[in-house]
Amino acid sequence: MTYGQSSRPLVIAHRGASWDLPENTLPAFERAIEVGADFVEFDVHARSDGALVVSHDPPGGGGVVPRLEEALELCRGRIGVMVELKRPHRYRRFDIVRRTLALLGEDAIVVCFEPRAIAAVRALRPGLRTIQHVAFVPMRIAASRGCWAVGFEDGRATARPLERARRLGLATTVYTVNEPERMRELAGLGVDGVFTDRPELALRTLGSRS
Repeated sequence: MTYGQSSRPLVIAHRGASWDLPENTLPAFERAIEVGADFVEFDVHARSDGALVVSHDPPGGGGVVPRLEEALELCRGRIGVMVELKRPHRYRRFDIVRRTLALLGEDAIVVCFEPRAIAAVRALRPGLRTIQHVAFVPMRIAASRGCWAVGFEDGRATARPLERARRLGLATTVYTVNEPERMRELAGLGVDGVFTDRPELALRTLGSRS
């Protein structure tokens, strides 16, 4: 996929349209849908009682955060969903991987930094696409586990590692990109998806998919 050809990178609303509205909230997800993002990405933790909730940080006692079921219901049939499992090893007593997967449709994508969690997803739901963030994980591990894609931190997304990922058969995504110049640069490098807090700006910058 190369910028200027028939397709552009997927626009992935990072924690919803979080530039405009509080991140990981239902209004932020609704806004991402309204502007036409391809996917909404959100984070999943377990509360102290085991309930699966959407929050970037471990949920405390004071804040009200959406339940995973609420977020999925809002998005169902309206936008693609990327679910990032946050610290799943910490929540293993709540069986967070299996319980999250039980709620996801076939088109969902699971994202994680922890390779053991990605391996569990691949074993339990081999048909689901997965993204292994590779800040601390070699790309060859992602390839050996059958991941669909790897996720690069923006500063690490340069031509050489992107090409290495492609040689391993992996799609490439980059997080978190909020400036139009960088969006265009990454599109020119052929990345497959861009995580952004500003999906409306990304769509204006990158154009439509065809």
